[in-house]
Amino acid sequence: MVPRGSGDAPDRPPHGPDLHPRPGGRGAAGRGRAADRQPQLPAPAGRPALRRGPKAGRLAAAGGRHAAAGAAEDHRAQAEGRPRRPETAALTRRGLALLALLLAWAGPARAQDYAPVLRAAFTAIAERHLEATEPPLVGLWALRGLEAIDATLSSARRGPALVLGFSESLVADRLAGTTPVSVADAVAALLAEAERQSPALRRAGRQAVLQAIFEEIFNHLDPYSRYTTPEETRLGRERRLGIADLGLLLAAGPRGAVTIAQVVPESAAARAGLRLGDRVIDADGIALSGRDIPEAMAVLEGPAGSSVVLTLQRGRQRLSVVLTRSPSPAASVVAEVRDGVLWLRVPFFAAGTPSQIDLALARWPVAAAPLGIVLDLRGNRGGLLQQAVQVADALLPPGSLIATTEGRHPDSRRRFRASGPDGAAGRRVVVLVDGRTASAAEVVAAAVGDLGRGLVIGSATLGKGLIQILVPLPGGGELALSWSRILAPRGWPVQMLGVLPGLCTSLGAEETARGLANLGTADSPMAVPLARARAARAPVPASEVAALRNACPPAEGREADLAAARAVLERPEVYEAAAGG
Repeated sequence: MVPRGSGDAPDRPPHGPDLHPRPGGRGAAGRGRAADRQPQLPAPAGRPALRRGPKAGRLAAAGGRHAAAGAAEDHRAQAEGRPRRPETAALTRRGLALLALLLAWAGPARAQDYAPVLRAAFTAIAERHLEATEPPLVGLWALRGLEAIDATLSSARRGPALVLGFSESLVADRLAGTTPVSVADAVAALLAEAERQSPALRRAGRQAVLQAIFEEIFNHLDPYSRYTTPEETRLGRERRLGIADLGLLLAAGPRGAVTIAQVVPESAAARAGLRLGDRVIDADGIALSGRDIPEAMAVLEGPAGSSVVLTLQRGRQRLSVVLTRSPSPAASVVAEVRDGVLWLRVPFFAAGTPSQIDLALARWPVAAAPLGIVLDLRGNRGGLLQQAVQVADALLPPGSLIATTEGRHPDSRRRFRASGPDGAAGRRVVVLVDGRTASAAEVVAAAVGDLGRGLVIGSATLGKGLIQILVPLPGGGELALSWSRILAPRGWPVQMLGVLPGLCTSLGAEETARGLANLGTADSPMAVPLARARAARAPVPASEVAALRNACPPAEGREADLAAARAVLERPEVYEAAAGG
């Protein structure tokens, strides 16, 4: 089968998976400190030596009583032109020699540990990130990330130099230059100085330091770029390449329950007799209740041939079953026909989602579902962009523009068009969304709505419209770097705005009924907000984003969405007027 969807530039670097925002508040940016505020550090003079600040002075004073007499004698000798006490001069010479030896031994080795990773990362950020940023500023953010581990550290920019302080004392400065590589080398050298001064950094270890650095950098750039450790990278790569599963699809049940929504024929789950509606309590002792569906599915995945023990609740009966994982495409589509409507529930996107959509459309043609199709994307957090393009392709006429991506790097700019036949065969289409619908799922909803191919019902979606590229780093780690933004067919940015529905259900039953009665007319409550959203161009002011999203506030999906979808499909004239807008 030829893959659906096409772009105008082949052999692009791979796009990363949908990434949730990083937890905020750890680094300096998360604590609300302005990016350009300078800490109070002494001004450097050439290559600074280690200097005592107030805290160091207090520590020195504690032992000063024992040396006071000797120090006074040294001062008197200096005033009278006599040499200092021999033991004082010898200690000073030995101390300076020891300090020089420590600096020569510890600094370069530690700097070399960090320099390759920082060079590759800073170069990728400079060349590929969506927003252009001066490398010295990235270097400053990197140093400020250390404060999440040791709050006594501080950093600043002083002209062409980056300055590092410890306990309000100047530790060192380095000329940073203006290139990503020169800044990376300066930061690596300052990191070596910081580790010598900070027991907290030494205890944290290299990976924790790198995570703190990159978290602070990306706090200033965007909410979706992130660094993954070598171990996290390995696990993520296994998942992207395809990993064995149990052959079942989960769904969210009442009060945080996780239930079985579909069992793939001839799969491990089918052979074990698992049934629709079984509640999955835990897997190998890991509780699934309260987890979102993609996270719960990830718990069930593992290497082919490995086993997992599931604890199930079936009515009043508690069951324990052992399943062996086997390679199979994740079942990500629940399809059924009810009263002339084909309902396609897609809680997440996976590699097999487009083909499963195609199979469902072929299995239930127009005669089986004459009223139309409901594509339920509520709670769908997205996936790869290409998966979204292929799903949208199944619902659109050939040649339709599905989405555009734009960024600073030439390879980030693409246009995606439908390339296959309209698998929906012209049937009416309703797309259900809610405040959790994100990323690739928003691409599908935006394309269907913008092109007048169907009606979007629900609430404003999440507004995750940035695409990440995966950048391998020396040592096995990886950056997921936001390098382009998604534009809907009419040119508006998905990021922050999200997708606004043509029929809003998040304002209550009365407003839903009013919207349904006025669909397709100038009196429709969503007519003006939709027109404004489609005319928006990046960057959209935050005040405009808030005003548009408040027209239909994001909310969790509800039963009223299903009733509204059926009501629209049962009134062809209303549907045609609304979808045509």
